[in-house]
Amino acid sequence: MVSASLPTRPSPSPTAAFSPTPTPGRARPPPRLRSHATATGRLGALSIKATHSGGLSDVSVQSLPENERPVTGAAYSFTGATTSLTNNILTSSKKITLVRHGLSSWNAQSRVQGSSNLSVLTETGAKQAEKCRDALANMKFDVCFASPISRAKSTAEIIWQGKEEPLVFLDSLKEAHLFFLEGMSNADAKKQYPELYTKWREDPANFHVHGIYPIRELWGTARQAWEQILLTPGENFLVVTHKSILRALICTALGLPPERFRAIDVNNGGMCVFTVNKQGEAMLQALNMTAHMYSDHTYEY
Repeated sequence: MVSASLPTRPSPSPTAAFSPTPTPGRARPPPRLRSHATATGRLGALSIKATHSGGLSDVSVQSLPENERPVTGAAYSFTGATTSLTNNILTSSKKITLVRHGLSSWNAQSRVQGSSNLSVLTETGAKQAEKCRDALANMKFDVCFASPISRAKSTAEIIWQGKEEPLVFLDSLKEAHLFFLEGMSNADAKKQYPELYTKWREDPANFHVHGIYPIRELWGTARQAWEQILLTPGENFLVVTHKSILRALICTALGLPPERFRAIDVNNGGMCVFTVNKQGEAMLQALNMTAHMYSDHTYEY
């Protein structure tokens, strides 16, 4: 296992039409739709229009010109459908698997963690990391990127144990800095700083200390992380980090603002999967997969 570290930084053509006549006393069956097929036998892009007259339906199916076909991630390229994370053309499409670290000591104690390095992976957390490793045993990753903060670093090292591919620690994958709340139990933080704690829990995008907005800053950090990861040579990457930065990574990839921070959750050891095309546009394939936490489930995608 190699460890490394990076610093932050037309004319319609109807093909089917019908106006069925109902039989008295019997329910009228739904119309049968025949679609136009191209000369090669493959279905072309279709436009379906329905009109109603006297309680009956007239439906026509029209073939769309190539430049008017809808953009979807499955049937066609999804270029332009989402925002580029890199503003650069990539040498290949990418698949990124995001993993949250295993249970930490401050998770277990219900303490505010933030960027502190004092919260460490517990025995349960180490077992969760082993479950992640086993669940990904059939996957071939070119690089593993991880936060250098202890609980994520330890999780990544367990998952990556025995591999020759590089393990790279990125400062841009560090957790949000929560100032003097870090290390406090949630109960004590709520009691001693009720307004600040309530803002953190209920309106995190506007939570600030000394004029610094940690979650808004996290969005910029997440974009930097995406760029560092996606511009790295390779096609299949593993990323091990923390819940808040994971939320920011997911939201920035989906074009969601900091106000949507708590709209997404990822459990300890939970996995998320993105595919990214050559334009740097991301598509979410899986969110918070946890089957491997409760069984011997393995992933092969």
